[in-house]
Amino acid sequence: MPGGRPPAAVVAALMLSMALVALDSSIVSTAVPQIVGDLGGFSVFSWLFAGYLLAVTVTLPVYGKLSDTLGRKPVLLFGIALFLVGSLLCAVAWNMAALIAFRIVQGLGGGALQGTVQTLAADLYPLKDRPRIQAKMSTVWATSAVAGPALGGFFAAFADWRWIFLINLPLAGLALWATARHLVEPVRSPGRRGPIDWAGALAVFACGGLLLFALVQGGVAWPWLSAPSLGLLAASAVLAAVVVRVERRAEEPVLPGWVWRRRTIAAVNLAFGALGLLMVAPMVFVPTYAQSVLGLGPVSAGLVMSAMTLSWPLSAALSQHVYRRIGFRDSAVVGISLATLILFSFTLLPYPARPWQPTLIMLLLGAALGLFQLPLIIGVQSTVGWSERGTTTASVLFCRQVGQSVGAALLGAVANATIAARLADAPTPGLTGHLDDVSKALDRPGLLPQAAADHLRRAVAAAVDHIFLGATATAVAALLVLLLLAPRRFPVLEEQREDQGDLPRSRLS
Repeated sequence: MPGGRPPAAVVAALMLSMALVALDSSIVSTAVPQIVGDLGGFSVFSWLFAGYLLAVTVTLPVYGKLSDTLGRKPVLLFGIALFLVGSLLCAVAWNMAALIAFRIVQGLGGGALQGTVQTLAADLYPLKDRPRIQAKMSTVWATSAVAGPALGGFFAAFADWRWIFLINLPLAGLALWATARHLVEPVRSPGRRGPIDWAGALAVFACGGLLLFALVQGGVAWPWLSAPSLGLLAASAVLAAVVVRVERRAEEPVLPGWVWRRRTIAAVNLAFGALGLLMVAPMVFVPTYAQSVLGLGPVSAGLVMSAMTLSWPLSAALSQHVYRRIGFRDSAVVGISLATLILFSFTLLPYPARPWQPTLIMLLLGAALGLFQLPLIIGVQSTVGWSERGTTTASVLFCRQVGQSVGAALLGAVANATIAARLADAPTPGLTGHLDDVSKALDRPGLLPQAAADHLRRAVAAAVDHIFLGATATAVAALLVLLLLAPRRFPVLEEQREDQGDLPRSRLS
């Protein structure tokens, strides 16, 4: 395989592996009512998503280092197999606790898939061809974002919710077979392989898991300033100090210090953390806005948000024509600058907006973020060799996942505070005073007086406006990181430049 393009079977295996993770992120949501109706456990069903997210996030750096140490293929095969086993267990779950535990098993496999597939995409393609494979990966995510909820709803309505997990079995089996049979990695020198840092892996897993648990539960299961929240955050800080101590002593650390000492990687890590945070606004709150404020049905609300996933891969595919001219950093600067303006424009929508207006904003936002994300991931992967690429890719994806978790907590708190303040000042009778009852009232607005229902919709609209202001501020922070920390020209390795053929050197970074 080295020296030429990978076989179509390998590309298909990578896309199938990515589809497993992408589809699983969206297919479960529409079947939650049926799952809860069958298994019970309404009070803890949110851990179907939180447990999976925790497992994926905290294992990303571990799998990244393992792929640099043992090779990509064994890590990918292990991830596919574990995801397959987790899916089968989810399909036979007998209660909510079992289903949550098996979703965590799925997440342990998903962490291997998400990072290793992105790393292999850089291994198997020269720099000039990477936009092509990355655009295909983006297309997988976009297709899954649109098809996942529809497929989950179909199984829940006409078959059984267990089929949303059973459908993974043939996909995972095919990906496992194609990877085992067709993926051939170049032989690496045994001298590059150091001892596996199991102590560091355990410390990272414990610290990341505890921190994300605190962020997921804070403001939901208990108040932010309560003893459980403060205790968990304090324990996370202690474990972070343990991680630093263990990693400094390790010969081959899971989280090596160089991912933060190198300006390029540190800047991309911080930018991707900001990306994860700001993405909470369109992915989580736009469907709520479309249903609660615009009065659209679930399918139509999903289409408003999915406009972003349609323009993102197209913009990513075309971004190579931009970064070959102005460089990786400046391309990302253009993308995040446009995203800042687009995010802010959401707060200028009239009340009530027409459905095409937020749909257009989501379409433009996807195009801007495609121009922001892809040059950074391709650029940072091109600054390291094979032995560091898995760790680098995993650190970038890890920061994005942590940013998403922090964003869900922070922006959720902003939304709750805004709605609570508006309800406290409500000039009309008949409004609920409890946030937990807001969703019920919005589901049945006919049960409220007209003035009360309108005030509630305005409160939700104001909350979403504040969310997008927060996302705008995050985009500005990402822009400042790129301008102040990232080098204007990424230090692309000579071996990466040689892959470019006769492209001018000054146009490669």
